[in-house]
Amino acid sequence: MSLSSASPTIAHLRTRPVATGHWRAFLAVARHLNFRAAAEELSLTQSAVSRQIQALEDEVGVPLFLRHTRAVELTGAGAQLQRAVGPALERIDAAVRLVRQTAGRKSVGITTWASFASMWLIPRMEEFQRDNPDIDIRIDASDNNVDLETSDVDLALRYAMPGSVAHGAQRLFGEQLAVVASPWLLKSAPPIRTPADVAQFTIIEAGDAHRAQHLEWLTWRRWFDLNGQPKLQPKRWLYFSYAQQIVQAALAGQGLALARMPLVAESLASGDLVEVLPRHRLDSPLAYWLLVGPRSAQRPEIKAFCAWLLLQAQSTRQAIGDLPDPDLNDNLD
Repeated sequence: MSLSSASPTIAHLRTRPVATGHWRAFLAVARHLNFRAAAEELSLTQSAVSRQIQALEDEVGVPLFLRHTRAVELTGAGAQLQRAVGPALERIDAAVRLVRQTAGRKSVGITTWASFASMWLIPRMEEFQRDNPDIDIRIDASDNNVDLETSDVDLALRYAMPGSVAHGAQRLFGEQLAVVASPWLLKSAPPIRTPADVAQFTIIEAGDAHRAQHLEWLTWRRWFDLNGQPKLQPKRWLYFSYAQQIVQAALAGQGLALARMPLVAESLASGDLVEVLPRHRLDSPLAYWLLVGPRSAQRPEIKAFCAWLLLQAQSTRQAIGDLPDPDLNDNLD
């Protein structure tokens, strides 16, 4: 006996994508559970909405609504699709609004990491915005490296060893590490005259500094070793995930921080932080870099932003006493 004579005809499952034209009618009916109300919302006739829903059900292959005499009810499949389609259309509408708002406007898209954005870039941007009111700025603060050749980001600000940055990167500045604290913490504690004296304080450090080889340069343990205190144990350790949090804890008087000079230069200049043991700074092999996307380099707004950024970097180099090796970068301003 053949299978065709022994069992009912089995409908073939549809595999083609469903056309998107009827989804708005579906969502309107699902919201109101009423064809007439959905038609009024969409400025269509009730029969037109009914035909769109029927066409959509034909495409999907199952009923999406139960039609009762005086009410409409979502089926299980209809409810499942409502949960998926509703947020998707909202995202599409939001993206369209954003495109419409930015169409024809000059903009600069920047990718960098959160601590650098909040501690160095954003506090300086008021001047650029004042001088360039017609340029929009978009900052993507993420620890993930963005591919400038394929993304819609124009430039990247990165923190890396000289040998690990892409060709054409411009060195903004290097860094030293300095022991810093809030002035009122120092007033309420014994004086710090030698490296051994830091043992009287809580020490603030990045909790993940030991997970990456290049970040070992930023650790207190290295500072202890190079200052003849390999066995020193502080009063207490306080760990955070980000440089911004470390500096914020130091500003709040919670302990001593081994801070990156480019990120705290403004706080030191204002007196919000005080450098402790200035003769015991640590040199770091890491530096801060500017990379410009190949598709963006010739746009006037990108050139204007980069010129401003390089002036800001020059000011930071002067503030921290950074004298870079000219062999590291031929493009240094």
